[in-house]
Amino acid sequence: MVFSSLVFLYMFLPLCLIFYGLIKPLKGKNAVLIVFSLIFYAWEEPVRVVYLLLSAVINYFVGIGIGHSRKKEKEKLGKLILAGGLVFNIGMIGVFKYSGFIATNINAIFRADMPVPEIVQMIGISFYTFQVMSYIVDCYWGKVEPQKSFWKLLLYICLFPQLIAGPIVRYSTIAAEIDDRRTTLKDLSEGLTRFVVGLAKKVVLADQLFVIVEDFLGKDVGALTVGGSWYGVILYSLYIYFDFSGYSDMAIGMGRIFGFHFNENFNHPYLCKDITEFWQRWHISLGSFFRDYLLPVTFFGRRNKYFSLFLVWLCTGIWHGASWNYIIWGLYYGAFIMFETLLGKKRINKIPMVIRHIYSKFVIIIGFGIFYFEDFGQLGTFLKNLTPANPNGWGSAMESMSITNHLFLIIAAVACTFPLMDAAKKFSERSTSAKTVVSVAGTVLCAGLMILSSILLVDATTTAFLYWRF
Repeated sequence: MVFSSLVFLYMFLPLCLIFYGLIKPLKGKNAVLIVFSLIFYAWEEPVRVVYLLLSAVINYFVGIGIGHSRKKEKEKLGKLILAGGLVFNIGMIGVFKYSGFIATNINAIFRADMPVPEIVQMIGISFYTFQVMSYIVDCYWGKVEPQKSFWKLLLYICLFPQLIAGPIVRYSTIAAEIDDRRTTLKDLSEGLTRFVVGLAKKVVLADQLFVIVEDFLGKDVGALTVGGSWYGVILYSLYIYFDFSGYSDMAIGMGRIFGFHFNENFNHPYLCKDITEFWQRWHISLGSFFRDYLLPVTFFGRRNKYFSLFLVWLCTGIWHGASWNYIIWGLYYGAFIMFETLLGKKRINKIPMVIRHIYSKFVIIIGFGIFYFEDFGQLGTFLKNLTPANPNGWGSAMESMSITNHLFLIIAAVACTFPLMDAAKKFSERSTSAKTVVSVAGTVLCAGLMILSSILLVDATTTAFLYWRF
């Protein structure tokens, strides 16, 4: 099931809210969320729920086992249980997400004839598996207490707002709210607003941008001019931001409605001045996961900063998908992070701000080109077409007409990369009248965006969020 579908918006979510509101005890509310979350995940492929439940059962007992070993002061037993849990979780990601990729590459390298497995795709497996791995590691480190109730741990794992595409929510973030929470009027208001804004990002901006992107990058990339190549990949950079941050906004908004407070996953990343700052603003939950759980990894008994950076960015690429372009994309960013680390903050801060902005956007846009093309032949052609070596010239009537026809959409997309809601919030703090104006205008705007999004969804083919497959 897709958040940006009429079935979800006008059937699934309202029914869930009705049952959630009618039941008063928190235990009953948790049960409602579990049932609806499992229905949500099993909507198209019921077999997915089998693995999700298996993962919950295994990791529940891993957490209990780690807690028992800590009480008995049996450190070796705790390490053994943790290792077993990590092997299971990483192994399942390997089987469901990478087995076909591994078999294909073995066949290509060794000219073997290994059968390539065709396994049902477990949508969102990387997100909820990373969540549960953070839980068992934190149990081992003593940062959280193992959850004694299987049903409460299952709720944490399968909570449908963030189940498919994040943000990656740490158990410590919502542990207290699983046991004790309530939805205030402020939660309801801000949650609904955030949800509608996320929906509009997806339906009004991302889906419309993607149609243009496919017209340029999705067809004969070899026929693109220099201008057409840059135009296509710039719009793809905007598309992927609104698609992913839109999902995160919807997830965070729904979480607030149910009384959960998830951490932010995006902080206006295109305002960054360098690549290090970009990754502090983009997909924050993934970056913090690797920072907290991979950077401490030692190399031959010692911690090496550069080995840790290489490992983090290699894993970042691998996490995104079973294709070499994602691995190259991760290492590409790792190289720039390494360069900036070697250069140092003091030297970077001396570089004029304009140059830093141009440099960072150039690297980001090229990076998303690498992210888009899984075929190396197409990727090579695309990269060549960005340069004066492009045999098709600098521009054509095609991109000029596209820019003219979609000028309002492009301007709106660029404007929405800036913190407009933060500016409105600051304005509302000036006086009571300003607060009233912002409140009324915000309500009218949200209603308009909801109506517009619904209209666009009536005849549209439902487009899944890009990060669902990760």
